[in-house]
Amino acid sequence: MEGLLERLSSGVVVGDGGFVIALEKRGYVKGGPWTPEASVQYPEAVKQLHREFLRAGSDVMQTFTFYSSDDKLELGGSNVKGHFSCKEISRAACRNAREVADEGDALVAGSISQCPSYLEGKGKAVVQAQVREQVQAMVQHKVDFILAEFFHYVEEMEWAIEEARKSGLVVAASMSIGKWGDMAGVTPGQCAVRMAKAGAQVVGVNCKFDLDTSLNTIRMMKEGLDCEGLNTYLMVQPNGFHCPGIGKEGYFSCPEFPFAMEPRVVTRADVHKYAREAYNLGVRFIGGCCGFEAYHIRAIAEELAEERGKWPIASEKHETWGGGNKLSYVPYIRERVGKEYWSKLVPSSGRLGPPSHDYYPKPEED
Repeated sequence: MEGLLERLSSGVVVGDGGFVIALEKRGYVKGGPWTPEASVQYPEAVKQLHREFLRAGSDVMQTFTFYSSDDKLELGGSNVKGHFSCKEISRAACRNAREVADEGDALVAGSISQCPSYLEGKGKAVVQAQVREQVQAMVQHKVDFILAEFFHYVEEMEWAIEEARKSGLVVAASMSIGKWGDMAGVTPGQCAVRMAKAGAQVVGVNCKFDLDTSLNTIRMMKEGLDCEGLNTYLMVQPNGFHCPGIGKEGYFSCPEFPFAMEPRVVTRADVHKYAREAYNLGVRFIGGCCGFEAYHIRAIAEELAEERGKWPIASEKHETWGGGNKLSYVPYIRERVGKEYWSKLVPSSGRLGPPSHDYYPKPEED
């Protein structure tokens, strides 16, 4: 089976969607700590979500190991109350992801994320020890590549990449930043260059920002890489919510976060547009993060079906741009067919006098 770099060199790799928010809605993750002990407690629920993404067209199954470093698990109460360690969660998560990946032609990405030890100022050695424990468990269970994601500081990301590279596996690195750069003020272009020079073969952004912001950020990353003559693959996995008018903290700044974000969910038409723009920018690893459900991933796979040379399995129950409406028994619904209708529709929230994003904290000036 081709590895990640081989697939990227010949076409598009479709990522998966968000796990923690999807599983919280389903009753398997506790909002607040957002730790992934469900990989051990409820493996069937985790595998079912993997299967939905696989069926929708995902080429990568990310291990559900978000926030699974031992320092984060202890802060979240998992070690104290549930006695779940990083090693135990990683073992179960790798097993879950591999079982589903083997049902199709998907790769398994061992997902590692930031550690509280960095913000606590405990230094490089302590942070890398936390990363090492995550990576070692994934190497032991034969993931196909390492994905370092949801990092807010490029310095911590460099430390994580450096440690992950010792595994001998391909390393992809994805920061959770917008156009302002990381939380220390390092620009997106500089972040991309530093990630590439640290040894990441794929660099990009994920999670905290919406479709448009993430695309603008990846454009800035590409410009930085081009200026340095660095030929690195790009990836983008934004959140699935409309959240303009926010600053460096991303959608965390929305008053609705995390339990009332549903009115802001992007449509599949939004995702079609996003996937095409990402591809035109030169991004070849295209997926989603929090808020992205299977139907969003299917929209990516369908938009890029010609480039990929295949359609997702889930398309057997779906005709792009509302084609199935032609079979409705309701006359006016039968007319809601085609890209012209769905791509130009501006959805309503269904509420009288909904507030706009204007009441959110103003973003920092460019």
